[in-house]
This record gives sequence, structure tokens and C-alpha cells, in this order.
Amino acid sequence: MKGIYILTIVLSKSTNIKVGALGEIYFEKSIYDYDGSAQNNLEKRVQRHFKKDKKLRWHIDYLTTSKYAKVENVFYKIAPKKEECKTAEYFAKTQISIKNFGCSDCKCKSHLFKINKNQIPKSFLLDATNSSS
Repeated sequence: MKGIYILTIVLSKSTNIKVGALGEIYFEKSIYDYDGSAQNNLEKRVQRHFKKDKKLRWHIDYLTTSKYAKVENVFYKIAPKKEECKTAEYFAKTQISIKNFGCSDCKCKSHLFKINKNQIPKSFLLDATNSSS
């Protein structure tokens, strides 16, 4: 399956995390939404984000492997990769962007957002944590 997804990540303690080439980033204790895409094996990509023991490949891996981070929820939909950036634009209007995070392959400001309140776009109808597929 090909598509895009949103991870809702709870960070239980404020902490500094070295995020690859971005360097050290200070993350406040909060809830974060990350939007990503997988144009092959969406299911495997989403499952990977729940693992703590993994090769650090993408910016999001540095956050999800923190002992203070927990992926709480996943929303996904079948969509082309360009929808990933449209979702980032949606969040950028109302949430706090973590500059340059997860967007090294596009022109977005960020793909990770510290959220004021959880506002998943209504177009994300499939909740991976509650689906039976």
C-alpha cells in the first residue's frame, strides 16, 4: 500500500536530541504530529516508527527512539507523496513548526509540529491504531 500518514508522538519530558545533520534540537515536553509518506509498504513504515531499536535513518527516528517519546496514534490514507507536503502546509498554519525537521527532500518548513491542540485533517479517516486491517 502507498500513502501518507501522521504520527502523534507524546514526549513525556523536555529533552535535547541530536537529530542527524540538523544537530541538537531542544524538544519541550508536549505532543507532536509528524507527517510522512511511504510510496511502498506503508504498513511496514508505520510499524517501524513504533520500534525503539532501529537504524537511525530519518529525522523522525531520532525522536521516536528517545526514551521520553511514545508514538500514541497513527492516521493514514492512500495518497500520492505530494499530499505529504499539503498536510505539512495545513499544520504550519496552526501549529508550531520544528524548523527543517523531516523535510530535507522538499521545500516545506517542517514535517514535525508541536501542537496546540490535536487537529488531524478530516481527510485522514483511517486511524491505524483502531483499524482491523
